[in-house]
This record gives sequence, structure tokens and C-alpha cells, in this order.
Amino acid sequence: MKTNSVNPTEDLQAIREIMERSSKFLSLSGLSGIFAGVCALIGAAVAWFVVLESGSVHYDEYLCSVGASPFNQVSISLGIVAMIVLVAAILGAFYFSYRKAQKSNQRLWTSSTRRLLGHLLIPLVSGGIFAIILAFRNNVELVASVTLIFYGLALVNAGKFTFGEVHYLGLTEILLGILAGIFVGQGLLFWIGGFGAMHIVYGTVMYYRHER
Repeated sequence: MKTNSVNPTEDLQAIREIMERSSKFLSLSGLSGIFAGVCALIGAAVAWFVVLESGSVHYDEYLCSVGASPFNQVSISLGIVAMIVLVAAILGAFYFSYRKAQKSNQRLWTSSTRRLLGHLLIPLVSGGIFAIILAFRNNVELVASVTLIFYGLALVNAGKFTFGEVHYLGLTEILLGILAGIFVGQGLLFWIGGFGAMHIVYGTVMYYRHER
């Protein structure tokens, strides 16, 4: 006579996984972070070697001088580069997350996705508007700091709805943003570290922990 063995530990683990999948966005791919980091590094290279002429002049010397217009050729070029990087990173995040969802037979657009986007976009949009205000007021030296800090706050805010690495990436971005506010002449370097290198580091960690 055979009896079905019951393992309470396995049952609890299964219940925990089901609850986690229903409350968190688990289709976020580490490859999207790596892709976003690569895009940021390429954009920074274009800004440094093309727009800023190999860094021979610090951006605060001609973007933030007294009476300077915020709509000069350099600032417009930097804005275009930033927008291209942002659009490429968003498209990459959608593509890699969609591909991961397809492989695991999950829906990409769920209530968890909506919650994550809602908590992500509030500080992200607020920071973007504030950065534009700074640019209009010719305080471009603080834009790198503001974008890093508000982006970090957005990640911390949204981190509770996805993998824990996103929360710690957000804390790292906030720290780099504060340092960029202290060392204002090195804003581009902190921007490279936050949006470029840290995305690649945390994206790689997420990929090997959750997708391999």
C-alpha cells in the first residue's frame, strides 16, 4: 500500500513563489540593464569626444557662464544625445523584458507592471521636469546630480515591485547623484558611472542570478 508523502517545506515554497509572481514584475531582464548601460556609455562618449571636443573645455565654462543662453548649440546637442540614449534604453528594456516573458510563458502587461510603472514614473517625471527647469535657469552644472538622484529615487520606489537588485541600484544612483552635486565640475563622469557602469554591473548580477 502506497501513501502520498507530503513535504510542507516544498508546499510553502510553491505558495511563496505563486504569491511573488502575482505581486511582483519578474519579467524584467538583466539584459535590459546591460543594454541601457552600453547605450549610456556610447552617448557619453559622443558627448565627450564630439559635442564637448574631447573634454578640452568643462561644460560649466560655456553652458553656465553669466548671461549665457540655455539654447546654444552645445546644450541643444547634449539634449539630443540624451534623448536618443533614453529612447534606446526604453526600447531595449521593453524588448528584453518581452522576450523573457515569452520564454517563461508569462504576460508582460499585468497589474504588477502597472504598479511598477506608476511608482517609477512619478519621481522620474518630476526629476525630468526639474532638470529642464534647471536648464532654463542656466544651472546646467546641477543637471547630472538631479537626474541621478531622482532616477535613484524612482528605482527605490519601484524596487518593491520587482527584483531586489533594482532597489540597491537606486541607492547607488542616489549616492552618485549626491557626489555629483558636490563635485559639480565632474558631473559627466558621475553620469557615466551611474547610468553606464552601474547599469551594466547590476544588469549582469540580475542576469546571472535570475536568468541563467
